[in-house]
Order: sequence, then structure tokens, then C-alpha cells
Amino acid sequence: MLSVIAVGVQVTMMLTLVGLSHGMLDDSKNRARGVGADIWVKPPGSSVISFSAAGMPQAMLDFFRKLPETESVTGNIVQPVGGVNTVTGLDLEEFNRVSGGFRYLAGGPFQGPMDAIVDEYYARQNKLSVGSKVNLLNRDWRVSGIVEPGKLARIVIPRETLQDLTGNTGKLSQIFLKLKDPSRVDQVVAGLRERLPGYQIFSIEEFTSMFSVENVPALRAFINIVIGLSVVVGFLVVFLSMYTAVLERTREIGVMKALGASPVYVLNILFRETVLLALIGSAVGILLTFGTRWAVMTLVPASLTQTIVPYWWPIASAIAVAGALLGAVYPGLKAARQDAVEALAYE
Repeated sequence: MLSVIAVGVQVTMMLTLVGLSHGMLDDSKNRARGVGADIWVKPPGSSVISFSAAGMPQAMLDFFRKLPETESVTGNIVQPVGGVNTVTGLDLEEFNRVSGGFRYLAGGPFQGPMDAIVDEYYARQNKLSVGSKVNLLNRDWRVSGIVEPGKLARIVIPRETLQDLTGNTGKLSQIFLKLKDPSRVDQVVAGLRERLPGYQIFSIEEFTSMFSVENVPALRAFINIVIGLSVVVGFLVVFLSMYTAVLERTREIGVMKALGASPVYVLNILFRETVLLALIGSAVGILLTFGTRWAVMTLVPASLTQTIVPYWWPIASAIAVAGALLGAVYPGLKAARQDAVEALAYE
């Protein structure tokens, strides 16, 4: 039972980490799409899927508004506020024209420069309601509205206020364009790249396609490290379990060998038991992943997002079985090489 649980924890570690990686990236992708824009613009030298300092003059909005293909434009400024959370400064009128506006579950738009709008997940995690105070950037903000998740950001404050507080007056982190004819996105993007060399300019579909584990080298390395640690844990647990089992069955193995059992026969018995333990442990680990997802989405839905990634189930199970078989090699060979007379005399 302990071996099964240990292998289950090993599988849960892998699947939970993979689920968090995919969940966080999918959430960012869905929130970017929720803006309703067709083109996304960031300043030169900025990272595509991470937020950098405001590096574009706000006057760029006028440049994009004058384009004959543009229907509406909005720009925002993004500031980290600890952990994976950020606060976004918006001009609500601009944003509403591009996205159609937030869907308010309680309260409404900003009533003053120190008001904040939060999504349902952030409000639930931090136990906020309309009129509550939330401390951001070392200042207290009044929650004016709670909105449905899925549009750009979890925490929104007036753009001008955030620009002044961060020393970025008149600057933006990113710009979103909505076109009159969305079918011309590729042509407009190509034209803007020629006119604005160095700027990060993508269609929203192209931009969101970059949200993958493969495009975040540090995340991929971290996943590989955790998988490596999981294999080591599985190896040690199964090694100790099977080594103990071999010692406990010394007389039993002696009887089998006295009756004519070959070393291969003994190895086959122990390896089949190991595979069975690993498979049952993998099934337990997969079930436990649903529990970790429930815990994450219940306790910290605004900070972390975990999804279930079924195509990783056979991968995690194969890694667990491989680690378990590796751990059973030495105990199995020890059992297969035992002398029948010595094994029968073992106390």
C-alpha cells in the first residue's frame, strides 16, 4: 500500500505540474482572446509572453486610430504586484469600444481614481465584495466592481492613476487594435511591421499560439527537473519495497528454486509484481490529480490555474513504471541468484 501511494504521489507531482503549466498558459491565452481585438502590439525589445516595463508613448494610440483599417484602439499599462499577479491600467471607454466591455457580476465601473475592478476569481480568493478595500502597490483601493473572468486581466485600475504611480506617465505596455475588416489582419500586420520595425506586432491568433510550454524555456527545464526528481523518488521507494519483499520471501524463493524454478522465473514474478504496483499507483496518481485541481481552483483560482491533461497520463504512467522497474532490478537479481539450500535455512 505504501509503495502504491508513493508511486501515486510521484505521478501526481508530474501531472499537477504539467496541469499548472498548461492551465496558466491557457488562462493567459483565453484572457488575451477575451479582449476581442485583432492585432496586438508591444514595444521593441519586449518579451512576447511576459510583461515588461511600459515602453511605448501613449501618442501611438493616435497613430493607430488614423489607420484607415482601424475601427477602435485601446492601450494599457501592466505592473506586477507580487507572485504571478499583475495590475492593469485601462481607459474603460477605449477598452469597451474594442472588447464590448466587462460583464459585471456586482457593482460597476470606476467611480474615482482609486477604484479597482477585480474578476470573480480574485474576489473569491481574497474574499472581496463591492466596497471592500484591497491593498495594491502599497495603497488601498476600493473595489467598485466584480466582473466575469476571461477578459485581459484579473485586477484593473484607471490607466492614468497607474501611469502616475509607477512613473510611466504617458506610456503604455501594450496596444490592441480592432479592425473594420478582420479578414485583412495578415495584410495589416505585415504593413505595420514595415512601418514600425522592431515593434512586436502580431495577430491575436498568432500571439496566443505562442502560449505553450515549448516557448517558455525555463518552464520546460523546471518540468524536466521535477520529472527527474519524481523518477528518483519512485526508484528509491520501489527499491526499498522490493528489497524488503525479497528478504521477507527468502524461504519462499528457496522453496521455488528447490522445486526447479529458474532465475528467470523468479525475476518474472518480482517484475510482474513491480509493474502491477506501478500501474495501480499510476491510477491512484491520476485520481489524486483531480483532487489537486479541485484544491487549486477552490483555494487560489486567481493565482494558479490547473487543467487536466489526459495525453500526459500514459507518459506519467510510463515514467513511473520505468522508475519502478529500475528500482526492482537489484532486489530481483539478488533473489534470482539465491542458493536454494541457504534460502531454506534462512531465519
